[in-house]
Amino acid sequence: DYHLMLLPKLIRERMPDVPIGFFLHTPFPSYEIFRLLPGKWRREILMGLLGADFIGFHTQDYSQYFLRCVLRILGYEHDMGKIIGEGHIVRVDTLPMGIDFNKFHNAVNSPEVQRERYNLKKTLADSKVIFSVDRLDYTKGVINRIRGYEIFLEKNPQWHKKVTFILVLAPSRIGMEHYQRTKKQIDGLVGEINGRFSSIDWTPLLYQYGFLPFYPLIARYSISDVALITPLRDGMNLVAKEYIATRAEQTGVLILSEMVGASKELGEAIIINPNSREEIAKAIQEALEMPKEEQIRRNTIMQKRLKCYDVIQWAEDFISGVFSVREEQKKFNARLLSTHVKGQLVRDFGKADRRLLFLDYDGTLVPFAGHPEMAGPDEEVLNLLDRLSKYPQIDVVLTSGRDKGTLQRWFGMLNIDYIAEHGAWIKEKGEDWKLTGALATDWKPHLLPILKMYADRVPGSFVEEKEFSIGWHYRRSNPESGSLQARELTDELINFTANIDVQVLQGSKVVEVRNASVNKGVAAMHFISRGSFDFILAIGDDSTDEDLFKMLPGTAYSIRVGMTSSHARFNLRNYVEVRKLIEELIK
Repeated sequence: DYHLMLLPKLIRERMPDVPIGFFLHTPFPSYEIFRLLPGKWRREILMGLLGADFIGFHTQDYSQYFLRCVLRILGYEHDMGKIIGEGHIVRVDTLPMGIDFNKFHNAVNSPEVQRERYNLKKTLADSKVIFSVDRLDYTKGVINRIRGYEIFLEKNPQWHKKVTFILVLAPSRIGMEHYQRTKKQIDGLVGEINGRFSSIDWTPLLYQYGFLPFYPLIARYSISDVALITPLRDGMNLVAKEYIATRAEQTGVLILSEMVGASKELGEAIIINPNSREEIAKAIQEALEMPKEEQIRRNTIMQKRLKCYDVIQWAEDFISGVFSVREEQKKFNARLLSTHVKGQLVRDFGKADRRLLFLDYDGTLVPFAGHPEMAGPDEEVLNLLDRLSKYPQIDVVLTSGRDKGTLQRWFGMLNIDYIAEHGAWIKEKGEDWKLTGALATDWKPHLLPILKMYADRVPGSFVEEKEFSIGWHYRRSNPESGSLQARELTDELINFTANIDVQVLQGSKVVEVRNASVNKGVAAMHFISRGSFDFILAIGDDSTDEDLFKMLPGTAYSIRVGMTSSHARFNLRNYVEVRKLIEELIK
């Protein structure tokens, strides 16, 4: 499947609106392995997959490996498996693929299988049967499987002439040298074991190299006392499920590698480490000596599970997953500022006599930077704000969580108004800074040590102290540990401040504490009440802007930057689209 990982993005670029689902039937590597790829390759692979609407994996481990790689390499966080990046919603989910249970279960009683069973039983007599079927592949652990059987025979001479191991290998990648070497090694091992242990009336290992048709396969499943499945690595491994489905009388024992996806579902099997030949040998002995009642108990549970979640249910869940994401994407797209709505907004702006604009700074006019001081305004932003401020009938209010000193230093030359520290301070053109209320700071000495402790604990993070708020930034930290510690810090602060008049907020890569009475909405009302505005527009990108959106009159235009649900009427994807909108307003 790996060679198809770039395909979703390629399809998306040509057909932006087509539903795309991608299911990876092979294991997805852990971040520690995936990161070994060159930087360009690993980014291209992840971006290729994120072209899909829905990405499915066999196990929770594989899903988490992928989400971790996306976070660590691309910087995209997820919310319960939902990733939002580049204006596109992607959902990642775990869907363990099933089999057509009834097909395998009912086939046991077919005439074709019964004839094959009769012939096999006549050949094998009363011997216990261990069965394995696989593609010839070095990842299937066949070498260790055979060696494990050899150790079992060495340690359990009482089982000689009483057990037979049937090994079926289907040809795979015949022209590849590595596979040919593996086959040669297997052929040699089979000959070695049979030469060492066999007698005139007993061959301990029956080896078949070739494809096994459906009915002969079912017959071998159904007569086997033990199924030995030991891949070193595998996505799901449906052979294990097929074997359980054919157990008409619920007897038989499944020995299963812990390295396959099916082991997460079939926990009643004997689970082994396929790298340990001794474990394999011990598991064979345990399986052959397991009481019949215990076999029935285990297989009854596994059969019920496989019957409930078969391949039909898997396919339905996958398809519904794809289309549910498309519906979510459509709902968001309906909130995007369309060409039609943008045209109406520009016309309303042009017709208005008095206009009021609330423009957030970080994440709205400029992208986020690793450190707050590195996110100073570029020439384009200063030019846009300067041109807006020169119109006497336009009031521009720059809203920010930054301290008033930084805003004054960066924008003091402009003829605009300000809201600083998320509403603690306001400044009108030509006037001094004013507090929006009587704000306490006696809580800061109690909370600062907690934030500083997290700054010491998480490399790359730091504490920013303002007059009426404090924040813990982790944008430059390891994204995985940063997000984890942010959730922990938020919970700790909420509990600690339960009886204090402060508010704990999680913003973009920052956890902030501020006075509960401070917010952009209250500060904005000061500017709204100054006059009769017939056009109001507010644009912001995070939770602190929601207070402002909620305070606006119904006729106002409100825009949230990013693909997030909001009280704002519309969304724009990023700061680039915000700048384009402002440019259109000026023109």
